[in-house]
Amino acid sequence: MKFFKYCASGNDFVIFNAGKRANRSELARILCNRYEGVGADGMIVILPHEKYDFEWEFYNKDGSRAAMCGNGSRAAAHFAYYVNGVNPKMSFLSEVGVIEASIKKNGVEVALSEVKDVKEPFEFEGKMWQYCDTGVPHLVHFCKNVEEFDKKTCQILRKKYNANVNFAQIVNEKLLKVRTFERGVEDETLACGTGMAASFYLAYLQKKMKDKVKVVPKSGEELSFRLKDEKIYFKGKVKCCFEANYYFS
Repeated sequence: MKFFKYCASGNDFVIFNAGKRANRSELARILCNRYEGVGADGMIVILPHEKYDFEWEFYNKDGSRAAMCGNGSRAAAHFAYYVNGVNPKMSFLSEVGVIEASIKKNGVEVALSEVKDVKEPFEFEGKMWQYCDTGVPHLVHFCKNVEEFDKKTCQILRKKYNANVNFAQIVNEKLLKVRTFERGVEDETLACGTGMAASFYLAYLQKKMKDKVKVVPKSGEELSFRLKDEKIYFKGKVKCCFEANYYFS
């Protein structure tokens, strides 16, 4: 099968076109395997749609489905424009609703779904955490330094709350650093779009950040986030690494 390998801010994806919906969990496990497969954090399937430019299926590397992925949505939009020839301003259907995207060269901005289910902060092992849903569920802890990131704590909270776990450092009112432990990958990733969005949104609610900021994930890339009409807009560069064929034994 022909596939494209994409990278968006340190998250990498296998992307390809398909004609119809199907259960592709096992295929995701095969292709995302970094030793015998292509190797990726997730797999994106681009499907035709009568109303929107396309719809997608998103799979984590363990084969589980995810309703949304911020970096994945930017990679999918880039693929749809450069490979499938859709308009540079597009909309596609995800499991959390319609996602809007715009392309300018290799910069892609997406409008994520509205934030929902914001919970009151709670304490766990001496640290304060807060929950919200930015397309997928997230827990956020605001720390003095993201080097405090603790994978063991993340694993406990991920299982207890079935959520991604973020350590966020507010550098100033316009700059945020974030490290994320992602479910489905079951490890820290170099970037998580919805995790950065959750951290930005909760910091904004606490009046600690402006409505337009820069966020730096573990990958070191500086990404743009802004809040407008209760929607979070997320912008950064996307790279198509290569296209190739995968041969099944």
